[in-house]
Amino acid sequence: MKKTTALILVIVMLLMIASCGTVNNASGDVSFDIPEGKQIPDDAVLNLTITSHASWPYKEDWKVWEYIREAIGGTLNINAIPASDFGTKLPLIMAASDELPDIIYGAGRVKGFADYCEQGAFVALDDYEEFLPDYKAFWEGLPEKDQWMRDIRKGADGKTYATPVYGMERYTNLRTWLYRKDIFDKHGMKAPETTDELYTVSKKLKELYPESYPFCVRQGLTNMNVMGSTWKPNFHYNAYYDFENEKWNYGAREKVMLEIVEFFRKMVAEKLIPADFFTINAASWQELVSTNRGFIMPEYQVRIDFFNNIARANMPEFNLTAMTPPRSENGIGINMNNKYNQDPATYVVCNTGDEARIANSMRFINWLYSDEGCELLSWGKEGETYEVINGERKYIVGNETETAQSLYGFKTHGTYMRIDPECIDASISEEQASTTDFIIGNIYPHLDPTLYLQFSGEESKLISDYNTSLETFVTENLQKFIIGQRDVSEWDSFQKELSELPIDELLSVYEAAYNAVK
Repeated sequence: MKKTTALILVIVMLLMIASCGTVNNASGDVSFDIPEGKQIPDDAVLNLTITSHASWPYKEDWKVWEYIREAIGGTLNINAIPASDFGTKLPLIMAASDELPDIIYGAGRVKGFADYCEQGAFVALDDYEEFLPDYKAFWEGLPEKDQWMRDIRKGADGKTYATPVYGMERYTNLRTWLYRKDIFDKHGMKAPETTDELYTVSKKLKELYPESYPFCVRQGLTNMNVMGSTWKPNFHYNAYYDFENEKWNYGAREKVMLEIVEFFRKMVAEKLIPADFFTINAASWQELVSTNRGFIMPEYQVRIDFFNNIARANMPEFNLTAMTPPRSENGIGINMNNKYNQDPATYVVCNTGDEARIANSMRFINWLYSDEGCELLSWGKEGETYEVINGERKYIVGNETETAQSLYGFKTHGTYMRIDPECIDASISEEQASTTDFIIGNIYPHLDPTLYLQFSGEESKLISDYNTSLETFVTENLQKFIIGQRDVSEWDSFQKELSELPIDELLSVYEAAYNAVK
């Protein structure tokens, strides 16, 4: 009996040893014999579906993809879908369960992936940590102040399905207040520090430039939310989390909302702001700013290079730059913008049911966070994509119209997750780069949960149902108050109307989802 038992154990051990290099799966036996310096076996195939940006459409021969293919190994198939078509094509991709790609990349699609996560269509990174050593080491090595970039990717069940981005917070969605410093210097004016000063300086500029709209804001209530901390930290006109008081609020029913409405109402009435700032198109707004008819605005940092490069051909003195956000006089507001500088790009790994494919996908994801991956995807190789000048790395570009994005594909869709922050500054002018730390220092530290929370199917349905009656009513009436179609004497009536809408029910859903992941 003992001999029989011993023989069985020997056979089992031999079988285990023989199977160490192979995994049985839906695709047959796939070798796990990974060549040195590669991430997946030579005979492995990874199928990636990515979005393609209209300004930087995917190019197979970009250096960045060359580096990725060299480092990963195996065969990498890329299916690039125009970002504008991705929303309609994703359901078709997910419906063909027997033809799922291994990995999907979506720009701004974290929330759009949430329903599929709940259905089990994607696998959680947490469940495959043995394949993610570089990912784990990188995030666990970051200070607490940077952990929010990983925390905001938690799904409704508390697990992480969507890969987090590091480094692009110095660039993507970086919002600030901009002003025409040359105009202010010319007329001996200083940038306004309060909303009263903003009004006064706008009046003065209107006198000097009668055809202008000095406070040249656009995007209506969206930019009003960006400016929210001017009146109250993290304030939004709709649902938001009040970090100061640790509670969920709805801005339109708060007392401070009337103060904001009265400020904008005054600015519109005196033509200090475009009357159509709710709907003005980008081209019309750009014309105002570039022709001395717009001088102060809450905007993206990238607008510094955008306008300076355009306008200086005719006005060499043109100098649009960052300023400290003003604060209101109510004692609640702060000299900060609300936080928006998160990059919503992400990768998700499909649940193909093939453990070998999933393992290889995780190895691909892991490499994106490795030191080697960060170096190659941020800078490339010396002499090929960058050179060192006076101790600083500079991208090799032929002329001012070429960029590292257009030439090599750096920081285009699907090519990064962890980026060296220094390469961000190398991608823009020194003039714009010099404002980055200043801008980040003037941003409220907390990202509002409404911008990243992923909901269960039931929660999404409830939010949609509540907002069907709520969002349209609120936005239409706030606009009417601001442009003068509804008198402020009706504000109390508006608040009574709000009290009859499902605001508390909406906030309950947000609170439950937030409590599950915070």
